Amino acid sequence: QVQLVESGGGLVQAGASLRLSCTASGRTSSIYAMGWFRQAPGKEREFVARFAWSVGSTNYADGMKGRFTISRDIAKNTVYLQMNSLKPEDTAVYYCAASSASIRWNYWGQGTQVTVSS
Repeated sequence: QVQLVESGGGLVQAGASLRLSCTASGRTSSIYAMGWFRQAPGKEREFVARFAWSVGSTNYADGMKGRFTISRDIAKNTVYLQMNSLKPEDTAVYYCAASSASIRWNYWGQGTQVTVSS
């Protein structure tokens, strides 16, 4: 099992920046990828960004790259999401997720609220 704990959410004004953190514990050797998703009120959960742990490559949802940057600290088993120039439409609960080699996104964190005021 892998446990994920997110932190770093909060209430900010439009144009501000936030950095979310997600630290994995447990069977971290089984992690194939870690990523971020978000779910806005009344909307479905959507993919934001992904970091392939062993390969070191990243992927972003359309429209996310540029303002959002995913990075990692291998030694800390932590993935980050740097969010710049935040907009009110970025308001959502942001979830960290991890994939094992055979199962996609089978581990989830509890979520952290990001609220961007106009």
